[in-house]
Amino acid sequence: MLFSKAKTDFLEYLEIEQNRSQKTIENYDHYLNRLIDFAGNELTVADITPELIRKWRLWLNRLGSDRADELDKSTSNYHLIALRGFLKFCAKRDIPALTADKIELARVRRKQVTFLNEDELERLFAQPDVVKLAGLRDRAILELLFSSGLRVSELVSLDKGHINLKRREFMVRGKGQKDRPIFISEEAADWIQRYLDKREDNATPLFIRHQKSKKHTDQTGNYSRLTARSIQRLVARYALLAGITKAVHPHTLRHSFATDLLMNGADLRSVQAMLGHSNISTTQIYTHVTDPHLKAVHEKFHHKTT
Repeated sequence: MLFSKAKTDFLEYLEIEQNRSQKTIENYDHYLNRLIDFAGNELTVADITPELIRKWRLWLNRLGSDRADELDKSTSNYHLIALRGFLKFCAKRDIPALTADKIELARVRRKQVTFLNEDELERLFAQPDVVKLAGLRDRAILELLFSSGLRVSELVSLDKGHINLKRREFMVRGKGQKDRPIFISEEAADWIQRYLDKREDNATPLFIRHQKSKKHTDQTGNYSRLTARSIQRLVARYALLAGITKAVHPHTLRHSFATDLLMNGADLRSVQAMLGHSNISTTQIYTHVTDPHLKAVHEKFHHKTT
């Protein structure tokens, strides 16, 4: 069976039976197309052998990107994860294929978690010009990102009707189409309310562009939803204005949210649930950040003999 035909069936399976997001399906399609780029259009499922995969991994490693001469190990692993998912699908459909457990992922160095301390957060939040509507919006975005731990993709999909500002909680659908509760601070709720009170449009999205032009409106003439890229740019710009030298992204505020919870005594399982991590090992990237805090607690409270 041609790999390209089986790949199409696999992607349809992800969409219909697994209810995976369009972004996930696009990514899997991209990664699996890289195998066709390497092996050719006539590649069959039976052609996928350990030796072919070994050569493909070497090809991927030397492929490079617009930022480096070589593809990093994490990105290479994404390709292998997609192929493993495809091979599991083949086994489920009784398509003769290599077993998925024959593919071993490369070991990757755990990334250093970047987060903002209290002083940096205060400086960041002070940058938007809240006299202007766009500034009010941006302050609300910054406050919400830090208060909730939302992913930027989750934040941009929010509509005004999704969020309950009185109860300061709402549900969001995250990775893997999993729902989880989101709780926000009084400060975040207040800034969102101030932003909404000043808006005079009837647009559905919670955060929209405010430069009225054809470029920034949808087909009905309404203001268009802010994109993830737009929020990435505004967060980076305000961090620069705040004099923060480290690279700051929306995910930095998610890291700051998790770190703040752990530093103030939250347990790892609760943080896992609030971040929407399916595996606690993902949440454990934050534990080394709190090590100095734990040492201080030990020295202050552990019984000492005199």
